[in-house]
Amino acid sequence: MRDILSDVERWQREGESIALATVVQTWGSSPRKAGSQMALTASGKITGSVSGGCVENAVFEAGVESLKTKRPQLLHFGVADETAWEVGLACGGSIDIFVNLLDSNFFQALHSIIKEETPAVHATVIRGSDEILGCELLISEDGIIAGSPGNEWRNTVLKPGKEALLQGVFSHRAVLSESLEVFLDVILPPPTLVIVGGVHIAIALAALAKTLGYRTILVDPRKAWGNEERFPNVDELIPLWIPDAFGKIKLTRSTAIAMLTHDPKLDDPALKIALPSPAFYVGALGSKSTHAKRRTRLLNDGMSESQLSRLRAPIGLDIGAQTPEEIALSIMSEVVEAHRKQNQLSVKFEAKPVSSL
Repeated sequence: MRDILSDVERWQREGESIALATVVQTWGSSPRKAGSQMALTASGKITGSVSGGCVENAVFEAGVESLKTKRPQLLHFGVADETAWEVGLACGGSIDIFVNLLDSNFFQALHSIIKEETPAVHATVIRGSDEILGCELLISEDGIIAGSPGNEWRNTVLKPGKEALLQGVFSHRAVLSESLEVFLDVILPPPTLVIVGGVHIAIALAALAKTLGYRTILVDPRKAWGNEERFPNVDELIPLWIPDAFGKIKLTRSTAIAMLTHDPKLDDPALKIALPSPAFYVGALGSKSTHAKRRTRLLNDGMSESQLSRLRAPIGLDIGAQTPEEIALSIMSEVVEAHRKQNQLSVKFEAKPVSSL
């Protein structure tokens, strides 16, 4: 939704009726993953993509039909190898797409979640009775934020929705009963890299992280190290001591933290905050002997073996890095690896395509 948010927002202000097409499952090779979306209007406006090929034409027609009939649709597209590329589905892939009507009130709640970077699950009924087909819920760790009325189906969807959010799994469809199937679109904040210590490696690391689409935060209370001249392009520069600095940072499952100072006065307090947090990656610079001393200090300060087992140290993948730029590459490679492993799908589900084209 993030990539089409501004267009949908503008169309709403212009009074357009909008349909939203969402990839709910793919088989084989497909250029767009589950959760990818395309919005469209009856007047012919389109934003986003569900396949990268001419599937969009058929989806647009289905969307216009849904706007006229006020009925959602679950579409299935499957192609043979020799015709796969013609419709944007590589190597004989297939794809299921759910077309729904955009509800203005629900969109406002969804918009707020995305803007505030709050983890949530957008649950949509993609197979069910006429009364609930297309009904939606927005679920956070605390429960239902917004959604369609009705108690029984809401209660059925709430538990798997919260589980998907807590596990941080990919967006996926789930069969909840013989008559109820939902698509759970897991919405997580964009990945953020928090760098503690404005050393030379941090300059290269921040630049590389930005290139890869990470939001970057640099923490260093030492003005000689943490200043705008050294880090003009980070998203946020926090020149405060660790407790105050981390009090300004929201640590989520989309956060990675890299300690680069070599200074226990900075690294140790930061690790005490970072390791018990939901951050998907915590790493610290230093040799094996430096890390051994660090472990002893932290254990003596009350940290558990379980918490310390999360720490990547020495930081970075072993690629034989020597220069600051190479070390930054090794760190960022390890961060990306951890992020991708975190997002591995852990929920099995059964898909039942409704219609074929």
